[in-house]
Amino acid sequence: MSKTVTLRLDDETYSMFRSYAQSDNRSIANFIKTATLRFIQADEFVGDSEMTEILADEELLSDLEAGYEDIKAGRVTFV
Repeated sequence: MSKTVTLRLDDETYSMFRSYAQSDNRSIANFIKTATLRFIQADEFVGDSEMTEILADEELLSDLEAGYEDIKAGRVTFV
């Protein structure tokens, strides 16, 4: 079920949102929803440089592998 959220914006922010929404042929509400979802989705994923750093960290990879093996073997409790 959808929910209604009230959002208070100053005039400058409202004008910016309205301008972007109009340029994308969207309502302001749809623009805010879409932009927020895009931000959240982009924030959930690891960027290329961060992934390179992760893959270069042997200790981290070893710990992740050990944790994965513990999960597969049922040796963990999720809280």
